[in-house]
Amino acid sequence: MIKLAFCDDDLSALNEVRVLLDQYRVERNREIAYTAFQSPLELLSEAERGARFDVLLLDVLMPGQNGIDTAAELRRYDGAVKIIFLTSSAEFAVQSYTVDAYFYLLKPVWKDGFFRVMDDVLSTCERERTDSLVLKCKTGITCVEPRRIEYCEILHRTLYIHLASGKVLESSGSLDDLAKELESQGCFLRPHRSFLVNLDYVQSLSYRAITMSCLTEIPLPRGKYAEVKDAFLEHAFQRGRVLL
Repeated sequence: MIKLAFCDDDLSALNEVRVLLDQYRVERNREIAYTAFQSPLELLSEAERGARFDVLLLDVLMPGQNGIDTAAELRRYDGAVKIIFLTSSAEFAVQSYTVDAYFYLLKPVWKDGFFRVMDDVLSTCERERTDSLVLKCKTGITCVEPRRIEYCEILHRTLYIHLASGKVLESSGSLDDLAKELESQGCFLRPHRSFLVNLDYVQSLSYRAITMSCLTEIPLPRGKYAEVKDAFLEHAFQRGRVLL
């Protein structure tokens, strides 16, 4: 099931999106669970508590904190959510891509345009899900979407897979094998023999460590900083997250 959220300070706009989503679910026969937020602070609070969504429909022009700033803060917790901006102004269109926006849809939102964007974003979500990892964990067989993984570490022959939600999975296996399996994702880096990190969740770099979104520090071996920095910047440019 697709998990979707939408955030707009205008109650009538929220209702319009809700109607469109209900129509889409019925006409496309899709299972979509959605949550509405009338405040960016409510959305960020839920994200901080571990709520994760596949798709976010986010208004840009809101009082207190605009949608671009909200998206930038949200990226600290979730580098994978597909953000679709809904707004009556094209003023922020270029800026929206600095937070890796999936699409920028102008209001008023018409049914045909909305359906086309939803078809596209859900297809993308489904393609990504086909790449799910199948892990043997203590709790049994578990499927994990690579984009949900923040970082992995190996300790005493046990793999600890840290998800963006804060959940930690324990699995048997080799970090070398896991790194090879995730190589095709294009966002995983092995900065240390005991760690594998998802570059989408890197918050900052220093000569001594990588700080992840969850504030965990991944140690960097001596002389490794330049290589990691180059890899991170290349990844950021490819994702459109660096603006000069």
